[in-house]
Amino acid sequence: MPPDPSFESARRRMVEEQLRARGIRDSRVLRAMGEIPRHLFVPPELAEAAYEDHPLSIGAEQTISQPYIVALMTEQLRLRPESKVLEIGTGSGYQAAVLSKLAKEVYSIERLPELGSQAARRLESLGISNVHLRVGDGSQGWPEEAPFDAVIVTACAEKLTELPAAQLTDGGRMVIPLGEGLNQTLTLIERRGDSLESQPLCGCVFVPLL
Repeated sequence: MPPDPSFESARRRMVEEQLRARGIRDSRVLRAMGEIPRHLFVPPELAEAAYEDHPLSIGAEQTISQPYIVALMTEQLRLRPESKVLEIGTGSGYQAAVLSKLAKEVYSIERLPELGSQAARRLESLGISNVHLRVGDGSQGWPEEAPFDAVIVTACAEKLTELPAAQLTDGGRMVIPLGEGLNQTLTLIERRGDSLESQPLCGCVFVPLL
């Protein structure tokens, strides 16, 4: 799909004012978010607001995260071109589209069939072929494709879900919001042999993990 020039300046401002100015340094992450047409991942009536610095509703009581949080979570994964990533919570498909520019393969799980179908259509329309979608229970991970170099969870869990973390490679990184309600912390988990090390990143507000 050709780029829409009416949104290109908004996307550039997003990258410079919301991401680079707030400390996002990974040039590959900045480039990916400068390429993916975020306005195609929100309802048409919200397209004009797609590049603003806040989350937006995508229906079914779910949201697309604000651009800064997408960039921060992505940067923390430290993806390489050969990486294999598991995403829990496909939502609109925007995060998966960003990951597709940075990793070799992306495996994304969505619990709600209608959101999964919409995300699949959006990704196909953009010619993105390295994202594999499944509708199901994300807390179970994707065992037959494990292990993963990185896991990203785009909804809040009250406590660390063991199974997806267990599907990390040694040295793999997982970013997940932990807590409940307004008391949530974006957390980085690293696998070191048989142990998991955690590091708080920042406060956040995500919809609950279903």
